Amino acid sequence: MKNTGQLSRRQILAATGFLGLATLTGCGSGDDGAESKDLSKKRDGAMKEYRAGQQFKATEPLSFSVLHNNNPVYPMKNDWLFWQELTKRTGITLKPVAVPLVDYEKKRSVLIGSGDAPFLIPKTYHPSEVAFVSSGAILPVSDHVHLMPNFQDKVRRWKLEPEIDSIRQSDGKFYLLPGLHEKARAGYSLALRTDVLDRLGLSLPTTWDEVYEVFGAIKEEYPDRYPFSDRWSKNTPYPAAALFSYLGQAYGVRAGWTYDNISWDANAQKYVFTGATDAFRQMIEYVRKLVAEKLMDPESFTQTDDEAAQKLLGEKSFAISANPQVLVQEYRYNLRKQVKGAKIEMIPVPLGPAGPVVLGGVRLENGLMISSKALKSDSFVAMMQFVDWLWYSDEGQRFARWGVEGVTYTRSGSQYKPKPGISLMGSVPDAPKDMQKDYGFYNGVFAYGGSWELVSSTFSPDEQKFQDAMSQREQTPIGPAHPLQSFEQEQASLWETPLRDHVTQNTLKFALGKRPLSEWDAYVSELKAKNMQRFVDLHNKAYERYKKENG
Repeated sequence: MKNTGQLSRRQILAATGFLGLATLTGCGSGDDGAESKDLSKKRDGAMKEYRAGQQFKATEPLSFSVLHNNNPVYPMKNDWLFWQELTKRTGITLKPVAVPLVDYEKKRSVLIGSGDAPFLIPKTYHPSEVAFVSSGAILPVSDHVHLMPNFQDKVRRWKLEPEIDSIRQSDGKFYLLPGLHEKARAGYSLALRTDVLDRLGLSLPTTWDEVYEVFGAIKEEYPDRYPFSDRWSKNTPYPAAALFSYLGQAYGVRAGWTYDNISWDANAQKYVFTGATDAFRQMIEYVRKLVAEKLMDPESFTQTDDEAAQKLLGEKSFAISANPQVLVQEYRYNLRKQVKGAKIEMIPVPLGPAGPVVLGGVRLENGLMISSKALKSDSFVAMMQFVDWLWYSDEGQRFARWGVEGVTYTRSGSQYKPKPGISLMGSVPDAPKDMQKDYGFYNGVFAYGGSWELVSSTFSPDEQKFQDAMSQREQTPIGPAHPLQSFEQEQASLWETPLRDHVTQNTLKFALGKRPLSEWDAYVSELKAKNMQRFVDLHNKAYERYKKENG
């Protein structure tokens, strides 16, 4: 149970804008005696002195439950070297609750809602955590990062405070421990069949206008097929989540996986409602044009990932959203087997009206929620130290990606290589062993974030080319801190979901032509009727208050 005095103090910190300072420097970590008294009874197995860069090792054997997103590309095995070596190094045994990737979002919600969630809930994309805040089912992890020296160190050294501020909830706290990147890394873009483009005399598109032209040329050649049929619509609160994420970037707006109701307008120096902006409308108009002209499969917004991939492999489509991993392991590998001479490449995110930009805040990746039940555990402090080591220390991140030096990889300076006979993400297609499938390393549940040296150590030539291009782009401004006071937070939480749902539902209707874009003004009026302006005003008021009190 939280001490009443502690909660009051946190509310005061949030209201006066000092929460970020407090949670990232250790102030408020029990200096008033309340929190330290509570945690003194929760230190079983914890190290007395645990510092950044130090190997974590529990002082007694412990085990923690973890929700495991079971990727069909490398289905979970109980005998992975990852589990064994992790226990050997840390004294911690993880007890995975395996959930198929296709059911992960739904199953996670059910487990959290029923109170049966594991202590550790990784593979959560902001703002998915918002749905679980009001119930108290997940911890405000910002209250506990004083136990995580590696996390704090990276936030400070990489100047990630603005990014961390961007995921704070209405109470000024954050409920997700995100993956931290030293440099911006783009994740998703469009992949096209380059052999088809070559045959038609088409160049790889660099802008969305050129994408439209390329799709049109493919449609002329294959009038009975859709040039583009997409994935990542199932088990996500947003249809075509990947497409809208990177297409939105070209328009300078957050959409898809990255959607947030509130956006910072750097020109106007104020917060605006994302789903009502001109840029958001222009993005939808572009998708509507693709669908209306039968350049994009309308089933892209409802079909499963497998269905989308099968259309690509069956040459019913010639373009699909991708990330570097699925490009190599799924599309390219299977196309080679099924379609003679097929080639596919993921292009840098095509440019749009916003120019050569990446969205600010992309140095944060999907992250970890922690069940509120964990705070009742006598080994809570050890668990937080362990989380800090595995997900945020240089050594823990290297281990999660590459495994055991001399066993699964070799290293010379900043150069890493899998041991002979081991393939990493298709690097050696005929190798007898696979880093992910056979050893459990480079698992998306555990391996994310890190220094650029470490992150780039696993780049395939394709990804290196992609990231080199994307790294030249400028980040859009990150919205400044605007923590709400407790009574404001309660009000904002009542408006947040109905507004988000209305945006999501109507984005799909507009894109499919089920609602004409001539009704955009009516749609905005509907948002206003759902308290859009009051919602925005609340955030701008909080921003102005924060700026006044903190300069």
